[in-house]
Amino acid sequence: MCPAHYFKMLSDETRIRCLLLVAREEGLCVSELTHALAESQPKISRHLAQLRQCGFLVDERDGARVRYKVSEDLPGWFRKVVESLKQSECLKDLYREDIKRLHAAKA
Repeated sequence: MCPAHYFKMLSDETRIRCLLLVAREEGLCVSELTHALAESQPKISRHLAQLRQCGFLVDERDGARVRYKVSEDLPGWFRKVVESLKQSECLKDLYREDIKRLHAAKA
């Protein structure tokens, strides 16, 4: 996939929010993301499927749940992009409520 396709996938805010949370938490399931993003399950599932189909995420069975993790097979340059997004303080501030809702649900 050419670089433009990678960035096109990140042009949707819901996909960025999903990718950021999955990367920060090193794996999440649909119900956790649904709660954290305050979005419907079908919407989150659709965006996760798109991220999985293009190779950004991989899914793993965890009992009855499916956990999504950032793919190890991403090109090195894109892994650096994801890591930079994950470490960004301004994005942490922007999506602070997502993080609060996620941690509240896990408590």
